[in-house]
Amino acid sequence: MAETVLEGKTEEELWLLFKKNRDPKIRDAFVKQYAPLVKYVAGKGAMGMPHNVEFDDLVGFGVFGLIDAINKFDPEKHVKFKTYAVTRIRGAIFDELRSIDWVPRSVRQKAREIEDTVQRLEASLGRSATDQEIAAD
Repeated sequence: MAETVLEGKTEEELWLLFKKNRDPKIRDAFVKQYAPLVKYVAGKGAMGMPHNVEFDDLVGFGVFGLIDAINKFDPEKHVKFKTYAVTRIRGAIFDELRSIDWVPRSVRQKAREIEDTVQRLEASLGRSATDQEIAAD
């Protein structure tokens, strides 16, 4: 019976139907259809991640973002679902990473500033910068 609801309908019709009745079968069909998008976003995000962050974990976090995007998508706003979903998927991944990170964001920002200072000084000095030079800058 589920196939008869999905058969012969355009994606736009399915979105309108899902918005109206929240049929889990339609949601599941959208999850299957857009699962490759989650892997794509997770793959792009994995490039800048430390080695202790597993790709499969990013995909798992992204699936939650995809489901959230499906549930909150409004086809009447005339925005492509993929565009909307990429933002929600990426946000879900980063939100989850932040929640499991024990180092506050302000500390990470300060560490990046120090790294930038060290790189800039070493490039201009042509040698390793001393602690005093780094602190003075």
